[in-house]
Amino acid sequence: MNAKTVSIAVLGVAGLAVLGWFLAASDDGKTTPTGTRQVPEGAQLVQVQLPETLSEEARMGQRAFEAICAACHGDNAAGRNGMGPPLVHKIYEPGHHADASFQLAAQNGVRAHHWNFGNMPPVDGVTRADVAAITTYVRELQRANGIE
Repeated sequence: MNAKTVSIAVLGVAGLAVLGWFLAASDDGKTTPTGTRQVPEGAQLVQVQLPETLSEEARMGQRAFEAICAACHGDNAAGRNGMGPPLVHKIYEPGHHADASFQLAAQNGVRAHHWNFGNMPPVDGVTRADVAAITTYVRELQRANGIE
């Protein structure tokens, strides 16, 4: 082999090594070959800063949220990839989704319109008082995250 052939072979092997590393790195559940973040199914969608304290009603709402809502909307309303959107998000700020919208969503369900998670079904067995407490919890989480 001459020096030119060796150089081409080395570059080819190096190129394959880099490509292999790139493909392995893109298959780690974190990034894709285009560099976009890939979130595993069911993973939390946003980071939620918890408030230092919760009001008594928000603590009741937290317990109800964990029992009724967290399966889809995630712990601390951070959303779950492929399951339900984060409620600690500017889309759900009070000026866009008033407290009554939470009552209507629980009672009637919601046709998908902001996200691609599919329709939300009505929530059986939840009372208006449960939803009011859940809404208080979500609003206190939102405020702790700069969503007014």
